[in-house]
Amino acid sequence: MKQAGPAPILSLRGVDKRYGAVVALRQVDLDIAPGELVAICGSNGAGKSSLVKIISGAEDLTSGTMTVRGEQARFSSPHDALEHGVATIYQDLALAPRLSIPANVFMGSELTRPFVLPFLRVLDKKRMAEEARRYLARLSVVVDDMSTQVERLSGGQRQAVAISRALRWQAEIIVMDEPTASLGVKESAVVLDLIRRLKEDGRTVVLVSHNMRDVAALASRVVILEGGRKRVDRPIDGLAADDLAHLIASGAG
Repeated sequence: MKQAGPAPILSLRGVDKRYGAVVALRQVDLDIAPGELVAICGSNGAGKSSLVKIISGAEDLTSGTMTVRGEQARFSSPHDALEHGVATIYQDLALAPRLSIPANVFMGSELTRPFVLPFLRVLDKKRMAEEARRYLARLSVVVDDMSTQVERLSGGQRQAVAISRALRWQAEIIVMDEPTASLGVKESAVVLDLIRRLKEDGRTVVLVSHNMRDVAALASRVVILEGGRKRVDRPIDGLAADDLAHLIASGAG
């Protein structure tokens, strides 16, 4: 008798998303297990962005249900999703380029300490720097000067800062939206290694990408959308980048 796998950490059932007369998602079902690395793929207009926005709390679904850890979830905002352990890292990273590394890692959840009087508090910059350094170390990233402005970091280092912010919020589900789209070969390799470390750390990763080499190198399963519908949901099983591109072009598993 086949044993049931672990309960999904993220589950969508019959999800529709409409923008007026335009239907972006149609009856999408999706289960993602804890610790799984799933790639969401498809051509432009397939519905990937709408799906990510629903998972991240940026937009509400029109109909259907979403559950996180078995409980129904309908996030009112990305911050709401973050507080429930779901972090989305977009291509632009949503970092404050002129602020320091710790300021970005702790954005929205700054650490404070008493100042003169118990009821007066100021930012605990030393502690934030120490903890930000530890989050980066978990990703095997070392930055000598934690006061460095994020705009002066490399692309791979900026991705590490964005991921560290997700770790700071104890995110269990991390959505990576086109993480290597604007990076060169060397920096892309750094980011792919960061994503592998997330999986090794037990995080659930949803990778949205047009880069089939990245998908083939990282994901254990691929979900392909076409015209807002889920057309393919299967293990990678050694599929090469060209095979994945063919699946997207054909829209069939």
